[in-house]
Amino acid sequence: MLLCDIGNSSANFLDDNKYFTLNIEQFLEFKSEQKIYYINVNERLKTYLSTQSHFINLEPYFAFDTIYQGLGVDRIAACYTISDGVVVDAGSAITVDLVSNFIHLGGFILPGIANYKKIYAHISPRLKGEFNTQISFDAFPQKTNDALSYAVFKGIYLLIKDVAKNEKLYFTGGDGQFLANFFDNAIYDKLLIFRGMKKLIGENPRILKL
Repeated sequence: MLLCDIGNSSANFLDDNKYFTLNIEQFLEFKSEQKIYYINVNERLKTYLSTQSHFINLEPYFAFDTIYQGLGVDRIAACYTISDGVVVDAGSAITVDLVSNFIHLGGFILPGIANYKKIYAHISPRLKGEFNTQISFDAFPQKTNDALSYAVFKGIYLLIKDVAKNEKLYFTGGDGQFLANFFDNAIYDKLLIFRGMKKLIGENPRILKL
């Protein structure tokens, strides 16, 4: 079974147990004789995908208990296997969602770490640079690079900590493993979204006959 999670800058695939990523240009040239079961948050690709008969859109089949308006299908899939806890998907944006007894209670969105860099560089060339991933939250920064790193990482940490309290944390996404290191009760699962997609198909086997 070939699964695909399509984002704004890349498409992630899971072919049974083989994981791989294509940028959008490569994705548009990708050919497969298999049916591809997908979710998509890229508005630019919706028309293209609707013309591809071997692409099966999973979004209409998710039954997810939430009153959140405009919740992306990637966030739904990431939360779908969680009964209780906080799901953090750290990619180009960082989404944080709270789930209790399989009910989605809400969430919030931050820029992804790479986009924080772009924001600072846009403010001033003097704020352009790499973040210090070894920054300590216990020492007040004494140089600009550390000041930027401290603000970004501690800001993200405190927001997640405030909503999580004692709940278990589930991290996924490109920067998920890095952010998970700041928390004691965190699990990093690179395939969390795909697990949600697999669970959906398991609950609705008729999808495989489409």
